[in-house]
Amino acid sequence: MIEIKLPDGTIKKFKSSLSCGEVAMAIGAKLAKDALVAKVDGELRDLGFKLNQSAEIKILTEKNEESLELLRHDMAHIMAEAVKELYPKTQVTIGPAIDDGFYYDFARKEPFAPDDLVNI
Repeated sequence: MIEIKLPDGTIKKFKSSLSCGEVAMAIGAKLAKDALVAKVDGELRDLGFKLNQSAEIKILTEKNEESLELLRHDMAHIMAEAVKELYPKTQVTIGPAIDDGFYYDFARKEPFAPDDLVNI
């Protein structure tokens, strides 16, 4: 039996291992639809993360600052991968998440043009 403790103190019991996404669905369809990531015993995990033992879990949506920080970080890396694929000679430098979004600095001979941004 796996016991999952929710932020409000509620404990949900499950007969076998399940993913964080399945926990979200067990709580409610709207939460499952809005879920972006989970915090399991204080660690951020994706929704596919399997819970094989009892844990404390919080499902995060876009309303949680922690999930936005993670999304911004991931989007910066996805953008960098797109740039490397489209413009292989471009050097990726730094790309942090910031308070209201993310950015990446790239080193290349010519600056990006507006048409390049559409492609990226």
